[in-house]
Amino acid sequence: MATLAQPAGPFALGTVSAPDGEPFPALLAKDRVLDLSKALDWAPSGVRAVVERWEETLPVLRALADDDTLDWRPLEGLRVHAPLEPRQIFQSGANYRQHVIDLEVAHRSPDDPRTVEEARAEIAAVMDRRAAEDLPYVFIGLPSTIAGPYDDVVLPSWAEKPDWELELAAVIAKPAYQVSVEEAAEYVAGYTIANDLTDRATVFRRDMKAIGTDWLRSKNAPGFTPLGPWIVPAESIADPGDLRVTLKLNGETMQDESTKDMLFGVARLVSYISQTAQLLPGDLVLTGSPAGNGIHWGRLLRDSDVMEGSITGLGVQRTPCVAEKS
Repeated sequence: MATLAQPAGPFALGTVSAPDGEPFPALLAKDRVLDLSKALDWAPSGVRAVVERWEETLPVLRALADDDTLDWRPLEGLRVHAPLEPRQIFQSGANYRQHVIDLEVAHRSPDDPRTVEEARAEIAAVMDRRAAEDLPYVFIGLPSTIAGPYDDVVLPSWAEKPDWELELAAVIAKPAYQVSVEEAAEYVAGYTIANDLTDRATVFRRDMKAIGTDWLRSKNAPGFTPLGPWIVPAESIADPGDLRVTLKLNGETMQDESTKDMLFGVARLVSYISQTAQLLPGDLVLTGSPAGNGIHWGRLLRDSDVMEGSITGLGVQRTPCVAEKS
């Protein structure tokens, strides 16, 4: 069932349903929802359809949010699903300075001659050089990994080291191809929360070291990207480069960092991706995860764990972990 948590701004978008009903695109305002498939005269089939007509629909959404005469329903008692189904998911890796330093130190070879302090200093220098050369690291995820913000996370039996990675996700508003950094913000409809789960044991191909990472296996199990609960319009987020990203595991804070620690902000990521690929309406750009992952704490996910993720102004997601049944 839904958790009552009004995000920033006068309204947000999501996908909800009655307990036994079909999901519908919803406008959230004042802890109540409006069925957009009925409220909009062109009857969008889902939130992605709303985003596809973002520029013309945004003023209408503003007006609807202020209209108390419409057929609003209380949020309480409704099921909240992932806010939309993206066509493409672009994921930024190694984008939080402290997170990368921690991971590199944790994955050091046993015969590495450097002290921890020397390793941290060298890695920090590499991060600074990457930022100066404007080279983000981006890979592609599968839409089949998307799950709801309150759904169970099924931990696959083969995943030896499942880990959390809470991230700010930008939702694309219109086709973007070869856009500049200065233009990039115009292509973002809004923001939501993503938890980009990763099996640390399968990140690196030890049988093919020259090839390196295996993102297919380590990140793309069904349900490995809990998303939402809401899409908050970009106009309601004053500065995506200054938001608090917090993940709690069984009530204990594990990640708690500002997006200020990102090497590459949203605009730089969107522009960079668009130089090669065409971003489409409803696509997600995941911006990387801050320090505080399980591999850092020496505590990976297991059956019965509960993750609670929040980002300033975007609400809260709560996802219990369940071991896959054999």
